[in-house]
Amino acid sequence: MKALYGKYKATGHVLPLLLLLSLLIGLSGCKTSRKAVSSWGEPRYLSSKVQLTIPNKGGSITVNGTMKLVSAERVQFSFLMPILRSEVARLEITPDDILLVDRMGKRYVQASRKELKGILPKKADFAHLEKMLFDASRPGAKNYLTGKDLGIPSLEKGKIVLSDFSDKEITLKPPQLSSRYVKVEWTELLEMLMKL
Repeated sequence: MKALYGKYKATGHVLPLLLLLSLLIGLSGCKTSRKAVSSWGEPRYLSSKVQLTIPNKGGSITVNGTMKLVSAERVQFSFLMPILRSEVARLEITPDDILLVDRMGKRYVQASRKELKGILPKKADFAHLEKMLFDASRPGAKNYLTGKDLGIPSLEKGKIVLSDFSDKEITLKPPQLSSRYVKVEWTELLEMLMKL
């Protein structure tokens, strides 16, 4: 995995690193409600709009979506197709594993943090992600993260902007994937993203 990550980083192809940027952002902080309090002493639930911008050969690509978080349980990022607003990808992060669903290609990757240890930066754990999201949700705080903030210098110009925060109670359940979805390895997913 390290060799594959290094290969993409060295060639300047950053599209596969969109996944990593999303993963790391999913490891940010969260905000809780008045009814239930997280381990940070903040609201237990947090949701927001998300705008993800990544550098590309011809400039940059921007994708909009949503982020939902239940403290200490799960973070969900849903990325939407422009105009049609249908989901093109979903990223689910728990303290133990990560699930990425490619709705267009009917593929998914599910891996434990242990399996991804070699390709994720050292700070890429659920608690760190939760804290980053929580911090971003505070009034007047910096509401965006760059690749540099996340420990991915090659994605320095990549940015995720979080807006319209809410701490209303939400329920997040693991996605149910039909038999039409095929499980692939991380390496295969990276190769697929390189072709986009």
